[in-house]
Amino acid sequence: MSAQDGHLLWAEQRREGDGPGPGVRIFRHGSATAVAGPGLSGRDRLAVAGDPQDALPLVRRALREVGPTYRPFGDARLIDALVRGTPGLVSGGAGFLWMETATAPGPPCGVHWLDHDGERAAAALFDRCFPDSYAQPGRPGVRRWAGARAGEGDGAAGVVAVAADAWSAAGCGFMAGVVTHPRARGRGPAAAVSAFVVDALVRRHGRAALMVDADNKPAIAVYERVGMRGRLFGAAAVRR
Repeated sequence: MSAQDGHLLWAEQRREGDGPGPGVRIFRHGSATAVAGPGLSGRDRLAVAGDPQDALPLVRRALREVGPTYRPFGDARLIDALVRGTPGLVSGGAGFLWMETATAPGPPCGVHWLDHDGERAAAALFDRCFPDSYAQPGRPGVRRWAGARAGEGDGAAGVVAVAADAWSAAGCGFMAGVVTHPRARGRGPAAAVSAFVVDALVRRHGRAALMVDADNKPAIAVYERVGMRGRLFGAAAVRR
């Protein structure tokens, strides 16, 4: 596994000192590795890396064993090769960025881990602004939430931006569920909560990562401001 294969570490869902997470299966063939993670960030996922010539037979075998609900994901060029060379495998849609950093940006002021009441406020924020998010308060795999609150005289009351430590694993912490109240967008709270969570994840796991749609330029700019860099990824799915 290379230093660039953070998505494989993430899919393994290891805890410090333990083996792979519950139900995780790891497949290898030549230069290729595939890690099947059940219920990972809302889906059954198959993280893939390696040379396409080795990855093609590996992914076919893995999908036969784990079943068609698993969605291969990895470097966009590798996924394109898998789709071209695997009968019944189709593109999963538009590409996205896998973004990560191994540098802690330093925790900003004004952001804290939320208590129960804060998480209730965060849930209301998702109901209004991001109902399709996989990471939401109370969902499996979502460990804790960071939030920024409105300042004096701010027209947006209560919690105005949140981000989660969700589905993190030994060697690769994961941030998800970044959302900002519409009235607070463009004023910095999204960058603040992102920096806070990224700082905590890097310090604990050595690396922080996330996934974001490739066409979501405002969000990408926020994550780049806190030191994250992206690679174009793709996903595939078994045709039903």
